[in-house]
Amino acid sequence: MSRIQSRFAALRKQHRKALIPYITAGDPVPILTVPLMRALVEAGADILELGVPFSDPMADGPVIQRSAERALANGVSLGDVIGMVHAFRAQDAETPVVLMGYANPIEAMGGERFLAAAATAGVDGVIVVDYPPEEATSFTALAKSRGIDPIFLLAPTSTPERIQEVARAGSGYLYYVSLKGVTGAASLDFTDLANRIPLLRSATQLPIGVGFGIRDAQSARRVAEIADAVVIGSRIIQEIETAGPEHAVARVRELIGPIRAALDA
Repeated sequence: MSRIQSRFAALRKQHRKALIPYITAGDPVPILTVPLMRALVEAGADILELGVPFSDPMADGPVIQRSAERALANGVSLGDVIGMVHAFRAQDAETPVVLMGYANPIEAMGGERFLAAAATAGVDGVIVVDYPPEEATSFTALAKSRGIDPIFLLAPTSTPERIQEVARAGSGYLYYVSLKGVTGAASLDFTDLANRIPLLRSATQLPIGVGFGIRDAQSARRVAEIADAVVIGSRIIQEIETAGPEHAVARVRELIGPIRAALDA
């Protein structure tokens, strides 16, 4: 059983929902990535999504785009991101870490080399936004053979047939993109979300995480009423951006604490 599977199993026994925060590796400065990861865990995160900076993040809105630009300006590469996970593992062997990014850096490194290095560093899952499952069968099989969960995205426009296909290909959890648009683009339609989640559950036994559009404790709690996990990214990046390097860690901890409390209430 992978770390991700074990974490969800433990949460189910506790009747709790998973909190999955996202930060971009190398933002605001590379030296703060591991401290930010630790702060998120201390504040109540169950799984960490660590963004791999890329110059053309097509699914991300302006906030996360700017974070990627800052990280790239700091010289952060895919290899550096894997090194950050390795450094995090020196003090935390339990919290699952998922890398989220795009195909180009992986293709440049080579899929097999990337997965080998990621597994050695302690990466538990990988979300490659522009790897559709039908075009990533070899990558998916190799990831699973390395003990890494390939996690795929579903959207409000996904057909029942597409949901079945993604459910068969993925592991760890399914990531439901709750909005028709980019990260941080709009407010959630909770009625639509409540109608869609049962359709996803009919196709898979994997936990379902919901992301895009969750900005505070109230929206996180409403999502957690119907999903297994809440993913929050743009709001965290906004806090990092406005706080600057000197106060980023404290501000992130202050943001996540009330969200954790709301999920557990």
